[in-house]
Amino acid sequence: MTGFVYPNDSVEWDLLIVIYPYITGLVAGAFVVSSLYHVFGLTKLKPVARLSLLTSLAFLLVTPLPLVIHLGRPERAMEMLLRPNLLSAMSGFGFIWMMYLLLVLGEVWLVFRQDIVGYAKSSEGIKKTIYRVLSLGVDDVSEKTLATDAKLIKILALVGVPAACLLHGYVGFIFGAVKANPWWSTPLMPVIFLLSAIVSGIALLIVLYPIITKVRKIPFSHDTLNYMALWLAGFLIVALTLEGLEVFSMSYESSESWGIISQLITEKILFSYVGVQLLLGSLFPLLVLGFTEVVKVKERAKMSLRLLSAVLILIGVFAMRWNVVIGGQLFSKSLRGFTSYIPPLLGENGILVAATVLLLPLVLFAVLIYLLPPWKKEVEIIQKRRLSF
Repeated sequence: MTGFVYPNDSVEWDLLIVIYPYITGLVAGAFVVSSLYHVFGLTKLKPVARLSLLTSLAFLLVTPLPLVIHLGRPERAMEMLLRPNLLSAMSGFGFIWMMYLLLVLGEVWLVFRQDIVGYAKSSEGIKKTIYRVLSLGVDDVSEKTLATDAKLIKILALVGVPAACLLHGYVGFIFGAVKANPWWSTPLMPVIFLLSAIVSGIALLIVLYPIITKVRKIPFSHDTLNYMALWLAGFLIVALTLEGLEVFSMSYESSESWGIISQLITEKILFSYVGVQLLLGSLFPLLVLGFTEVVKVKERAKMSLRLLSAVLILIGVFAMRWNVVIGGQLFSKSLRGFTSYIPPLLGENGILVAATVLLLPLVLFAVLIYLLPPWKKEVEIIQKRRLSF
């Protein structure tokens, strides 16, 4: 049935709320890649460990922006911190985000501290001032101090893994805790959100790593890309399995809500759910990743295929966020009718604003890698050139 049958609801959580868990997922996923090196010693990920930290920080800084814009009264956002309600799941985001931001900032500072001190000594003008401020007055780079830094980095990375899981698992919990909505109310929702976050974070790094190394003319490691592709495929398989189990359990239980949910999947969000999320954004990239491992092709062709797979997976994860957030609001609480939602082009909740919010982390990321190049060899070469002049 088209059009709501009582109660007459509308889509309140719009495109900006779709963007919010998407960006949050990229933060958690990128940080997990860094932790795989710093905590678990996966040396094949060393070339992207520092890059993933900067990626996580850039997206983390923008994470609250979709929520603040969606408020309509952004100046009231601080009320959550000034007059906190510790029993409110919504207000919990502010404290989780602040805790995680401090943790990531601390790890980034420790990882890049030696480079910051070097730049503070070799730079001139305003850049020298910037690096002196970033050094926080700590310019000791002796072996003993660096060894202490390495221990602290490992501790922060270790703490950061459950913190990253909490950051994005919390987003899934917000939806899963809505008992009145059968499309959201499932205990698997936090886990599904978390796994898709890791998938999207790895996919983003697979896209960024070859592009940045080519632009900055840095040596590129095919082994690192291959290793990330294996991790991507593994997490994608687990995420797909859980998503399938979620829908299968709903179908097997056949509760009174299954009728409207089956219509939602097969009619209202058929294209975005089956076409984009499952086929284009999950199964096809998984087949391509498997093809690159089984069939012998040139490394350049493998890189192109993995890059394509990563881009499609990023699209698929975004479609998953759309299908959860928007799809869960397309049927009435009476479970008897549907409505439609098309995001406007203009306005504070429009496509242009959402696109700007999505592009802003990439701008911040470009600034971060300019100030703090992720590759140490490049830093040393630049410093030597400056000192020679």
